[in-house]
Amino acid sequence: MPTISTESVYNKARAIKLLICDVDGVMTDGSLFFGDNGMEYKAFHSRDGLGIMMLQRSGIPLAIITARTSDVVAHRMKNLNIDLVFQGQLSKVQAFEEICQQLNLSPEQIAYAGDDLVDLPVMKKVGLSIAVADSHERVKQLADWTTRHNGGHGAVRDICELLMESQGTLEDQFSVYL
Repeated sequence: MPTISTESVYNKARAIKLLICDVDGVMTDGSLFFGDNGMEYKAFHSRDGLGIMMLQRSGIPLAIITARTSDVVAHRMKNLNIDLVFQGQLSKVQAFEEICQQLNLSPEQIAYAGDDLVDLPVMKKVGLSIAVADSHERVKQLADWTTRHNGGHGAVRDICELLMESQGTLEDQFSVYL
């Protein structure tokens, strides 16, 4: 379970109505695998998937904003029932603003998880900015909170549990399995 470092982070997390994640480096470890046939392969952590499902059952949906475009990402997001998927976004801020407008949310109601410099413009706008443990140092410096686990190795689960803990839904989600 993530450790909440300050009351400020806990208060920010309590207000979150949507989690937006980058993909490469956050939902995966950032490795890109290409087969001889040009097919792209990515590894997603199963614990992150369960965390996402619990967070969704708690009433917090997810969205994805990624600079790359990949059929693998589209398939995984469909598998996780994530409908707000923005791929090929050179300007992540533009996609962020579209999400805010589409869902009628203020930036303060949104958490964003990133790992690299391209994520900083959105991280500066949201209510709760999150860096995965192996993020670029500048990203960690800007982030309100840093996960315990690296991207692709349980970082998204850390985020989901932080949000559920702050909003009082974590134990209810755990009890489903106990």
